[in-house]
Amino acid sequence: MKIVIFGATEVGCLLATEFFEDHDITIIDKEENRKDEFSKLDISFIQGNACDMKALKQADILNSDIFIACTGIDEANIVACLAAKKISGIRTICFVSREEYKNTLYYEKSSGLYGDFFIDYIIWPEELLTQEIFRIVTVAQALDVENFADGRARLLEYKVNPNLTIVNKKVKECGFTNDTLIVGITRNGNLFIPNGETELRAEDKLIFMGTSHSLDILAGTFFHEKEYVKSVAIIGGGKVGLMLAQNLEKLKIKTKIIEANYTRCEELSDELSHTLIIHGDGTDLKLLDNESINECDVAISVTNNDERNLLCSLIAKQLGVKRVIARVSQVLNIPLFEKVGIDIAISPKNSALNEVKNDLAENDADILATVEQGQGEVLEIPVRQEFSGKKIMDLHLPAAAIIGVVQRNNKVIIPKGDTDIRYEDILIIFTKSEDANTIKEFFKVN
Repeated sequence: MKIVIFGATEVGCLLATEFFEDHDITIIDKEENRKDEFSKLDISFIQGNACDMKALKQADILNSDIFIACTGIDEANIVACLAAKKISGIRTICFVSREEYKNTLYYEKSSGLYGDFFIDYIIWPEELLTQEIFRIVTVAQALDVENFADGRARLLEYKVNPNLTIVNKKVKECGFTNDTLIVGITRNGNLFIPNGETELRAEDKLIFMGTSHSLDILAGTFFHEKEYVKSVAIIGGGKVGLMLAQNLEKLKIKTKIIEANYTRCEELSDELSHTLIIHGDGTDLKLLDNESINECDVAISVTNNDERNLLCSLIAKQLGVKRVIARVSQVLNIPLFEKVGIDIAISPKNSALNEVKNDLAENDADILATVEQGQGEVLEIPVRQEFSGKKIMDLHLPAAAIIGVVQRNNKVIIPKGDTDIRYEDILIIFTKSEDANTIKEFFKVN
């Protein structure tokens, strides 16, 4: 695959060094002094601006497969992606740092008003960081994780421990979260497709598909570890701190935010209804002690300053917090955080890198994923005209399979039996590998 990257930033360099062994990589950047550095890794370098058609043509954009814009300037990334899409129709991945840009760009794509003139995938690293921290706080270790539909839908696999409340219950009685489907069960090494009457047993491995957020809630509700998280302290009330608190409130986890800016504290109070907002400095030992931070199950430091996050985390650890998570802006600082005893150090840039890797994997194959040592497959199937308007319950599939996700433009739907499918919808279907060809043939996939 030929990949063009705009921006020799830390993210751009991480992407280039991650993919250069298996893909043809070209980097576009204004700084000519990076040329020798990349040539040693067999990475092509073009000095210029990808917002300029000349630079894109010099990078052979017409014969490339993926264009990734990850400079530190949102507007430049957006313009470059739109230019690349306009002249070549290439798949575009755009990094942004502001939520409003992401929301607007997704709306434009889903509205259909721009035809082919849109950006395929918008990555907001802070959102990915929030999701990852939330999973660490609330989700037990999944056996398998797969991402679909640009990360908005997932497959997660969990083992049923004997002490879980769902043991010996039928699937229809478990009360799993909305926008979540159980699509497969492995029992004694054998995979099968369940239905509502299927009874769950201890040691079963359950495979779920659903929206990313609903699966986070599912995991935090049903598959938590023995020491369930009941209270969390967040140091830093920026966008990440706010989004974390909003998610934690939905799980009714006792949450407090410590924020140094009084105006921001007022804003947080307006946004959050069940979170304690504390005006103060997260490095103030006396404040943390007075607020009994040691009684929290988890402390999370997510300011935008690595040094402050390190100090806040060390103080929380010293005061006796069980688990401490720190945001790290510079990836190279992660080993330092871990070496001095911080439990988990996470970078939004690493989160973004993993998301791009998932995206490349999704677009490399007709089969989106295999599970359970190849026993199960996740298929991506477009809906042909003759199936348009049919309800899922009326399809009468010729083999056991579950339509886990319907992707409609930029919208992800977790379907029910009475959900209509439409022409050009994308169906993400889970089935046993031995039945995959039968399902493909039914939908006339060549």
